Amino acid sequence: MSVKLKHRWSVGNNYLAGITTGDWLKLLRANGFAVDPAYWHRAAFITLASTLNSYFRKKEHRQFHDAITATEIQPPIFILGHWRSGTTHLHNLLAQDPQFAFANTYQVVNPHTFLTTEATHTQRLAWILPKTRAMDEMTLNFQTPQEDEFAPCLMSLRSLYLGISFPKNEDQYARYLTFDGTSQVEINEWKSALRWFLKKLTLKYQRPLVLKSPPHTARIRLLLEMFPDARFIHIHRHPYQVFQSCRHYYDTATWFSYLQRPDAAKIDARIIARYTQLHDAFFAQRALIPEGQFHEMSFDELEASPLDSMRNLYKNLGLPRFEQFQPELETYLDSLSHYRKNRFPELEPALRARIADEWQRSFTEWNYQP
Repeated sequence: MSVKLKHRWSVGNNYLAGITTGDWLKLLRANGFAVDPAYWHRAAFITLASTLNSYFRKKEHRQFHDAITATEIQPPIFILGHWRSGTTHLHNLLAQDPQFAFANTYQVVNPHTFLTTEATHTQRLAWILPKTRAMDEMTLNFQTPQEDEFAPCLMSLRSLYLGISFPKNEDQYARYLTFDGTSQVEINEWKSALRWFLKKLTLKYQRPLVLKSPPHTARIRLLLEMFPDARFIHIHRHPYQVFQSCRHYYDTATWFSYLQRPDAAKIDARIIARYTQLHDAFFAQRALIPEGQFHEMSFDELEASPLDSMRNLYKNLGLPRFEQFQPELETYLDSLSHYRKNRFPELEPALRARIADEWQRSFTEWNYQP
């Protein structure tokens, strides 16, 4: 029985709309130009967008290259945590503090051109984005904080997210979660892309950056090589809730990015394997973070006592001006009073047992009951 292709005719809300023509052709060639006929219209839209991106990239390069090159990145704050563990909520909270800057939705999907196009294109293209995120109904627009992973993905083509667009080649892209087994050339390409993107953000805002991408949870060593004074915040959540929310994510948000028909039967196994891979890397590298540069918290504590949780975060990382920031934080928290989280049915007993077994260290590490 064929799977219904959700959002088949959608061309919006697709991160590949920010790619340049040369990189788009390189990506297609790497995947044998194997775009399924059901998504040819989506590929055509990306092709058209790529020509505009290439034009504005050249324009931005001429105007800003020297200034970007001369810009020094202040030590960033990296929010770590598996997908659907509360990283977005925490990112949104920290983004309310005016002493920090963050990458927004427009910037991460237009990393080559946002310095010259953001002001005009965010108004002209607002119709492309839905008003809320497909997987959790959180507010979405071009100005909301967003994962920086999309930027080096588009700039270097070194990201596991490309496996969402090309699921038939997903195993090939999965190695970019940890970069284990990849060449130093590929690692340097990714580092160079991330550093250039953060330089551009710093040039624009002249403030320290708060960055959030779940894949960074498995790249602590690489991030410390780039930014030895960076601070890290890790947020975790009950593994069963993470699994259910990830399963819902695959059933909602990923449909906007497919260029090949997905195999729904593989999704549960994919979630389990990726969770294990990410946390194995995290546990192996966590001790590399210098004292005073790491803070860990649970989603439950953040949800139950947001002000106390944020106050502890600022104290443990030595971040200044929490008292000045608190009124803005309280105003933002009040705006969320009507938000309701997704609710999911109980997991099947066999699946619960499998997760408890394969994710045992997470249950033990953070005292979650299976």
